[in-house]
Amino acid sequence: MSAPRMTPREPAAGAPLWLLAELTYRCPLQCPYCSNPLDFAAHRGELSTDEWFEVMRQARALGAVQLGFSGGEPLVRDDLEALVAEARRLGFYSNLITSGLGLDEARIEALREAGLDHIQISLQAADDDLAAALAGSRRAHAKKLAMARAVKAAGYPMVLNVVLHRHNIDQIGRLIALCDELGADAVELANCQHYGWAQLNRAGLLPSREQLEAAEATTARWRERLAERGRDMRLLFVVPDYHEDRPKACMGGWGSIFMTVAPDGTVLPCHSARDLPMRFPRVHEHSLETIWYQSAAFNRFRGDAWMPAPCRDCDERHQDHGGCRCQAYLLTGDPTATDPVCDLSPDHHLIEAARAEADGDARGLGELVSRNARESRVFCRG
Repeated sequence: MSAPRMTPREPAAGAPLWLLAELTYRCPLQCPYCSNPLDFAAHRGELSTDEWFEVMRQARALGAVQLGFSGGEPLVRDDLEALVAEARRLGFYSNLITSGLGLDEARIEALREAGLDHIQISLQAADDDLAAALAGSRRAHAKKLAMARAVKAAGYPMVLNVVLHRHNIDQIGRLIALCDELGADAVELANCQHYGWAQLNRAGLLPSREQLEAAEATTARWRERLAERGRDMRLLFVVPDYHEDRPKACMGGWGSIFMTVAPDGTVLPCHSARDLPMRFPRVHEHSLETIWYQSAAFNRFRGDAWMPAPCRDCDERHQDHGGCRCQAYLLTGDPTATDPVCDLSPDHHLIEAARAEADGDARGLGELVSRNARESRVFCRG
């Protein structure tokens, strides 16, 4: 396949500020809400250490200042410490987004010595049984708790992330209490956004309106309780798009501030864009500067000239940028469509139907499709 075509430089595009380095799609867990592509098993090649060095160098020269190491599970890469050290040498603020599996006290110290600035650990549930059912690992929950404590002991702020969905959202009070007991400094209670495996399992993941409202109320009570105690633990509660009536300003706008490099070197404007029926350039084909400013893919949804009605005449178009292109495509089959989350969209009935489904009898925990290589190969053949 030939390389994607380049278009004239887009003068209105600013520099990318955020680089997400998806180092690998390999992961020891099988979370059914993972945003990795369904056919990740088909993408076997990973950039080498030297290739990642070059990616980071080019991104830094473009103006990127923040670097996230993600996956899959980035800790499966033996060269992670070397990548962190290079990020520090280049002047990035670096963040490790991890399940905690593959981490121990010695590796935390090695990463700290290499210059890693921040570690974020994910939790699945408040108890072993539910966590094991979601992660596909009986040992994962205890390991995560131990590593959260070890990260704190190493001098890092303890930042925990919990992906909320209908099977764990009713535990939110227990989850916040657990984070408090661990000594967390910040907790992101992020309701599942439906891309990749999460979209496949949406019928079993989207919480009901009643569940969502109860969780928001519980979070508000915990904020009051923490303030009364003088406890500085920030709680961020992220509502699922499907329970909103206006779309999010996805990634601050397409090709605006965010750049993802996938394990095989494919360059994307967000980590879910691989779902779109588009050809994205790779680092082996063009420089990041050329890709960012001149590629057809990165210029496709910049600005508002591409917008259909009702977006093109909407006063909010410069706030939400027409919403999420991946979500629009996954729901309507058209990446140019108005994000159906918007109640002005002609496709908003799709969101209303999903809400009604969530308020009824949804798919059970045992019916969710686990994210693993075996299941992924089905989509590789498809």
